[in-house]
Amino acid sequence: MQPAQAASDDQLIALWLHGKARTTQDAYRYEAGRFIKSVNMPLSQVKLGDLQAYLETIAHLAPASQARATNTIKSLFSFAHRIGYVQWNVAAPIKAPKVKNTLAERILTEDQVRQMLTLEPHPQHRVMLRLLYAGALRISELCELRWRDLQPRNGTGQITVFGKGGKTGVVLLPSIVWQELQTLEGDRIPDSFVFPSTTRQQLHRSQAWRIVKRAAHRAGLEASCHWLRHCHASHALDRGASIALVQQTLRHSSVATTSKYLHVHPNESSGGFLAL
Repeated sequence: MQPAQAASDDQLIALWLHGKARTTQDAYRYEAGRFIKSVNMPLSQVKLGDLQAYLETIAHLAPASQARATNTIKSLFSFAHRIGYVQWNVAAPIKAPKVKNTLAERILTEDQVRQMLTLEPHPQHRVMLRLLYAGALRISELCELRWRDLQPRNGTGQITVFGKGGKTGVVLLPSIVWQELQTLEGDRIPDSFVFPSTTRQQLHRSQAWRIVKRAAHRAGLEASCHWLRHCHASHALDRGASIALVQQTLRHSSVATTSKYLHVHPNESSGGFLAL
């Protein structure tokens, strides 16, 4: 085993989280903290039985929550073993519970998305909703968007986003969305936020989340910022966009991630070929 590169659990966790997206850091830190508080011992002393006992304490949670907690702990111990902080990866035998794929339940119809936009009374919030949908933005990408990230291009415009995993992507916008962005009030200083908070600072993710939730509620729907991203992928594929183009727009690292949207609303079923 190589020499340890961390001298404490806190230092280990800092090394483990380094370079990860902010939302991932928040989620991982919460799950790791909950686990450490529960076992009440240094990670170097944790044994397989301690892990199993902890998982029993969260067995009442939804399968998705259990899977997230389990996979977080597995990631932490795998990293700890890899850098020599612990001698054995005691989490290796642990298996996360299977989780039902609920993607189809999080895809609104095109009419439902239009209804959300139509019923939104606040002009800036309506532009925000349209940009989330048309640009397939993640909530962090929307909140961090600054005016210098917007550039005109061939009668419309493009935005540059700094997204998940530290990757930079460029999204070409439909002309109607670009035109609506130009109607937003406020200064256009390059470093100012396109969608600022009431104090002109960066809009917090929770604020953007509430705006989308309220818009969905007006339309009698359930939705979130990420649902609009799902809708973008599904609707674009349904309308004939190539999977490669959708992958590029959503900035997925693998086409396999994008391909899951092909199965959300199948156009045919082999059952249609049966003699019933």
